[in-house]
Amino acid sequence: MRFNKLDLNLLIALRALLKERSVTRAGTSVHITQSAMSGILGRLRDFFDDPLILTVGRKMELTPLAQSLVEPINDLLLRIDATISARPEFATESTRRHFSVVASDYTISALLVGVLHHLKCQAPGLTVELLPPSEFVAAELESGDIDFVIMPDRYSTPDQSGHLLFEDTYCIVADSNNKQIGKSISFEQYVDLGHVAYQAGRSGPPLFDTWFDKEFGTLRRVEVSVHSFQLLPRLVIKTGRIATVHMRLARQFMAQYPVRMIPVPFKIPNIRMVIQWHKYRDLDPGSRWFRDQIIEQAQKLPPPEMASFVS
Repeated sequence: MRFNKLDLNLLIALRALLKERSVTRAGTSVHITQSAMSGILGRLRDFFDDPLILTVGRKMELTPLAQSLVEPINDLLLRIDATISARPEFATESTRRHFSVVASDYTISALLVGVLHHLKCQAPGLTVELLPPSEFVAAELESGDIDFVIMPDRYSTPDQSGHLLFEDTYCIVADSNNKQIGKSISFEQYVDLGHVAYQAGRSGPPLFDTWFDKEFGTLRRVEVSVHSFQLLPRLVIKTGRIATVHMRLARQFMAQYPVRMIPVPFKIPNIRMVIQWHKYRDLDPGSRWFRDQIIEQAQKLPPPEMASFVS
């Protein structure tokens, strides 16, 4: 099909080229050969009268025209996909829909494990892909490459739809046999002790440390940084280290490992977890049903406050 002399079938390839900035990678992403994608790039260059992609040094860069096309092409194709994917009804028992969800292992443990157990009975044909957070998550949501993101509200984007899921607070986790500390610790003890900390990326300090440094003007003595919340208790056991973790995870850790919970000796703002999806999916019955299941399960979570501490 052509519109203003442009073959609309080329738009998918154009989006891949603009995203990958590589003929080879773009071809792989849309399942065509490199030579076929080279031919498509030639046709697109003729239509736009612009090279679109240029070699600059050792990298491929988009021309100014190509850069101006990224957002409108993504927007157009996502609108089309949302329109043709929508159905007046969504049959949970027979659906074969697939959803991708970006979430940390904290969110998976605290919420999504229960959600997926629940959905297995309601929609046995549904498939779900859980993806780790990355620095590109906002762009992936905008482009439609992912369906949902669950993250702290301070990272959410006002351009997309969203809903508050739950709140959580923090406590300290220490080895049950740690004799250095009792049922509580002072701020000075907290700073002096060795810490195990979660760090999402490879560069920069852990996120909690950034807040802590800004709030108190000092750094914790982080002895070990890990990429997974689930590793925190294992690196605390049989050491004098402590870890500052979400209350909901700490409760799970206590049921699995010989650790105990201790109050944090200062006030930390609660973390507010939200789910976001592309605004074009607002009226998609399948997408709406899936996120409603997540929201419903989040509302059933117990409150994060800890009534008692185990010595």
